[in-house]
Amino acid sequence: MTTFIVQRLLSLIPLVLAVALFSFVLIDAAPGDFLTELSLNPHVSPETIASLRTKYGLDRPWYIQYFKWVRGMATGDFGYSFSYNRPVLDLIGERVINTSLLALISLLFALTISIPFGVIAALYRYKWIDKVLCSFSFLILSFPSLFLSLLAMLFAASSGWFPIGGTRSLGYENLSSIRKLTDFLHHAFLPALVLSLRMSAIYVRQVRVTLLDVLSQDYIRTARAKGLPKRMVIFKHGLRNALNPLISMFGNSLASLLSGAFVVEVVISWPGIGSLTLTALLSRDPYLLMACLTYASILLLGGNLLADLLLAFTDPRVRFVRANP
Repeated sequence: MTTFIVQRLLSLIPLVLAVALFSFVLIDAAPGDFLTELSLNPHVSPETIASLRTKYGLDRPWYIQYFKWVRGMATGDFGYSFSYNRPVLDLIGERVINTSLLALISLLFALTISIPFGVIAALYRYKWIDKVLCSFSFLILSFPSLFLSLLAMLFAASSGWFPIGGTRSLGYENLSSIRKLTDFLHHAFLPALVLSLRMSAIYVRQVRVTLLDVLSQDYIRTARAKGLPKRMVIFKHGLRNALNPLISMFGNSLASLLSGAFVVEVVISWPGIGSLTLTALLSRDPYLLMACLTYASILLLGGNLLADLLLAFTDPRVRFVRANP
């Protein structure tokens, strides 16, 4: 197990560097740079633009900028944000916490909603409740994240039950620890719920299908023939094995959460990586954009590794052993 983890962690390094290289090529291929808009200002001389381009290293070829960025990344220096006039690492550190907490709450929402409903749909197959749950899942999947985010904004504005935008209220610093936690959860509830709806719909379908398949296996029929209680057969022997495909989907779920968070954060004004990526993209801030894309790739690759480890932990049949030559 330890050897497998070390090998996977080492394999992340070239993958992340490859993603960064591909991103750098795409950024360089786009017309203009951060100073293009400033150069359109008639009050700014071409000499000033040239001086700034030299100062920020934008006059160098993209591959030199890339290797300089990689060398700095190895020492914890992700470059300087031109649009925010701050080190990129400081900006990323603030936003990563917000996005990570939002993704974690969304994942908890999705699992809390999908597993019980998926089990109910499987146990009452082709009954009215199964048809309602399946139809509702397809309905949720038919709505894009943008539409759900706009509905959430409309609901928050009309009801006044939830704050719009931000992660904290005025006077947050003066609140007690419990009040700070509840205030953050109050701000995070609506975007996390929107972010978890589509994932919940996918998980409900997945749990239903896999549980129906598991309950038709021979060992389940044997357990029933031995007279084991129905609850034990379903939850101990059936559901535990039915959750394995769900765990395998965990890595891709993190990527889906990040892509969904991009829309949700922008629409609901949640200060996370998604909104920061959009700002970096619109302002042509190369080092900030590179850091955001690197974070996304690490999240996806790390999620796949975590899914493999969880699958090995929950399923005794999965073991990481060295193959015989």
